[in-house]
Amino acid sequence: MIRLALAAILMGVFSTNATAQALVGDPEAGAAKAMVCGACHGQDGNSTIAEWPKIAGQHADYAMRQTQMVRDQKRSVPTMYPMVMNLSDQDIADISAYFEQQTIQPGVADEALVEVGQAIYQSGNMSSGVPSCAACHGPSGRGIPGAHYPSLQGQHADYTADRLRRYRAGENNGADDPFSNIMVAVARQLTDEEIEAVSSYIEGLHLARYTE
Repeated sequence: MIRLALAAILMGVFSTNATAQALVGDPEAGAAKAMVCGACHGQDGNSTIAEWPKIAGQHADYAMRQTQMVRDQKRSVPTMYPMVMNLSDQDIADISAYFEQQTIQPGVADEALVEVGQAIYQSGNMSSGVPSCAACHGPSGRGIPGAHYPSLQGQHADYTADRLRRYRAGENNGADDPFSNIMVAVARQLTDEEIEAVSSYIEGLHLARYTE
């Protein structure tokens, strides 16, 4: 049943992507415009505070869509809205292109959690119906550009765990983001222990260790 539900949502995602008009961002123009983002996310997109996500290396199409939703008040992020409320679509495209070109600095996974975290990430949990994270985000956590599956590798464990708990509670990113509905379905069966373990594992993911 979970796989059928996810398949139906996926069809909606690809339909949305097919009709969306993509803007081409200019990373050089985005470098100057990104100053406002650096206070929380770091000027190179590597935030130093675990509650604020790293956005270095994030797919520009994903970052652009999420930022537009916050600006248009279709996704509620109260601390971010004042920073983006006056940005144009081109501003957002330029900023997203800039951060996409930055290199994420991976963290280190807790070795005590790696075994469980790796199992959930790579294989899921068949007994509880949790699919693998790698199915959408790839073995190395780089996601799928164009399909709005974000890059996860190196993300702060605290931020990822908080997002997973919110998804498990039924919180999505708004009606305009079918991807988050997938995450609500995926996270529903995750235990607290699995969330902590897979989040730690994701923080330690980087291309030097894992390949697609």
